[in-house]
Amino acid sequence: MSAVPRNPHRVCVAGASGRMGQMLVEAVRASGDCVLTGALDIPASPALGLDAGAYAGQTTGVAITADVGAGLAASQVLIDFTRPEGTLGHIRECVKHGVNVVIGTTGFTDEQKAEIAEASKSIAIMMAPNMSVGVNVTFKLLEMAAKALSTGYDIEIIEAHHRHKVDAPSGTALKMGEVIAEALGRDLKDCAVYAREGVTGERDPSSIGFAAIRGGDIVGDHTVLFAGTGERIEITHKSSSRVTYAQGSLRAVRFLADKTSGLYDMYDVLGLH
Repeated sequence: MSAVPRNPHRVCVAGASGRMGQMLVEAVRASGDCVLTGALDIPASPALGLDAGAYAGQTTGVAITADVGAGLAASQVLIDFTRPEGTLGHIRECVKHGVNVVIGTTGFTDEQKAEIAEASKSIAIMMAPNMSVGVNVTFKLLEMAAKALSTGYDIEIIEAHHRHKVDAPSGTALKMGEVIAEALGRDLKDCAVYAREGVTGERDPSSIGFAAIRGGDIVGDHTVLFAGTGERIEITHKSSSRVTYAQGSLRAVRFLADKTSGLYDMYDVLGLH
């Protein structure tokens, strides 16, 4: 176990027994400036009471609990990659305890996003559909490409994830669409096409299409295709491990360390605005 640094960032991890939760626990444990102070899971989890590092054969000294207040008691920041309803419940508790939040959860409704924005008046929240540094650089590249290829190019977004992912398109794919639409002066709600079947007619040149693939253990692949006459431009990001999301999350933790309120994204964390 790594030595505890002086004045470490005190981190609680939600969904601590899940695939992403375990990656986060290990990233915190292995970091030089963070310490695990809480680990949360649902009341029905068989991992309750176990050490948060047990799945990896490590000892953190922190037991997984369903008591959100107890998990947050000694923490400065919560990292949450769970489900929208669970994340919102955690945020309400974070507001009560003055704990900042790093949100990697996707699939929020507009109403839920509004609740998060309201909570950010009381605590600092960093929310992003993808914590990967590479993905966020890709967002910036897409913004540049969309502006340069604003006419004469059809835009399609193709994403692939593991069989267990419950939402589609992915939050990252939707964010890509939002970035492109904004660069083109459009609203994604007005130009997105999420499904095609049967006689669809000619493609609307102002539309942004989405296709979702689910299968196996694909961590996350995203490709944006700009298809013109006589050429195609493809901008692709492929994840081979969730570790990139964990490391991006820790960068967000460090970014929030001196913040007491506000709603931020990974562009803020990486200085890409």
